[in-house]
Amino acid sequence: MNPASPQRADEGSLHYAGWSVLAAAFTGVMVSFAPIVPYTFSLFLDPLHAALGWKREAMGAAFALAAITVALVSPAIGLLLDRFPPRRIILPAILAFALALASLSRLSSHIGQFYLTFFVLGLAANGTAQFAYTRTILTWFSKHRGFALALLLTGSGVGSILIPPLTQWMIQHHGWRDAWLMLGGIALLGFPLTAMLVRNRPEKPLIRTDRQVSGVTVAAALGTAAFWILAVITILSAFSENGLVTNLAAILTQHGVLATGAALALSVRGGAGIIGRLFIGFAIDRVAPQRIQTFVLALAATGTLILAFAGTGPMALVGAAVLGVGLGSEADVMPYLLARYFGRRHFSVLYGLTWTAYAIGGATGPLWIGHMYDRAGGYQPRFIVYLAGVAFASVLLSLFLSPHRETVQLERELAATATAGSAER
Repeated sequence: MNPASPQRADEGSLHYAGWSVLAAAFTGVMVSFAPIVPYTFSLFLDPLHAALGWKREAMGAAFALAAITVALVSPAIGLLLDRFPPRRIILPAILAFALALASLSRLSSHIGQFYLTFFVLGLAANGTAQFAYTRTILTWFSKHRGFALALLLTGSGVGSILIPPLTQWMIQHHGWRDAWLMLGGIALLGFPLTAMLVRNRPEKPLIRTDRQVSGVTVAAALGTAAFWILAVITILSAFSENGLVTNLAAILTQHGVLATGAALALSVRGGAGIIGRLFIGFAIDRVAPQRIQTFVLALAATGTLILAFAGTGPMALVGAAVLGVGLGSEADVMPYLLARYFGRRHFSVLYGLTWTAYAIGGATGPLWIGHMYDRAGGYQPRFIVYLAGVAFASVLLSLFLSPHRETVQLERELAATATAGSAER
């Protein structure tokens, strides 16, 4: 058999090489920063407070430091991903991430070690997460791009189902130190398949296509209203999401939900995210993605509002499910919109800039909720209502995204790029 035939096979064929690349990327995302750190962070708050006496705001500052670090390094990681094979970036990041997680098992009462470790986690974060794998998946899929991206991000959802209850069990039965060590081991599970299978599709079969849809320059993208609307939506959504999710287990237990129920809510949030992603992945190739984004943002805001008043296990599960469908799906829409508006030429850099926006919101949300907790002595429902208000603001802003006007202008630039490429040939 011709060894190149899987690459030439149609995307609808099970023999198409892109599906094995996607499977490896799925595994890597499943045990990356995205499902591990945000979804287990709240499980460690009470044990660390009891063992080391740290305040919530002080611990929230560590997560904020990681998010700020993500904000600063994401564009640089994107630039590297646009220039080098993905494994050169992803594999070292996985190793650094796993070692940093395992080192948290050696924490002492000096909180500086906690901050330093979360700084390292922030450096490695997007080198392990969907951010690092997305450009590779874009090179392999066109007809089924939305569905492929949805499957990729479903890896994070699967991880967020399995990892929180396993972590909670480890904390209860073996202590928080062993739980950090276990998470370090889990983070290494994506290394083998990434090393063997994750690669960009060879350029030779795609030279003609790439010249036709190469995309606009970074400067041109930054000159559009669409990019800045997407960036602000990302900041608002991340502020609400991370402010809630990083404290969700502690919020629910304070409001009367059992610790096991709180961990289950985190898993339900992840499971609902999988359902939402698969549905949106199917719909996004058929319905205007801008309106899909409005819908999923509204779901996330509604879920946050439900959780503000969740005092029982069933209500917590309902709120987590609605939140999960919204937040899980919103993460799929963003890279799709970026590729649609601006093409693939500088996709990773532009995606990195939106992750910078995400990290700004993701850093300030946990800091704010931790500050309010320390001032009030607890998680009052009105704090979560404020987070829901921020989320609803992103819904309103999404209505200003035009599905037509700016894409026409950008398509003219793409056509000019293609014409220039034809003249060179």
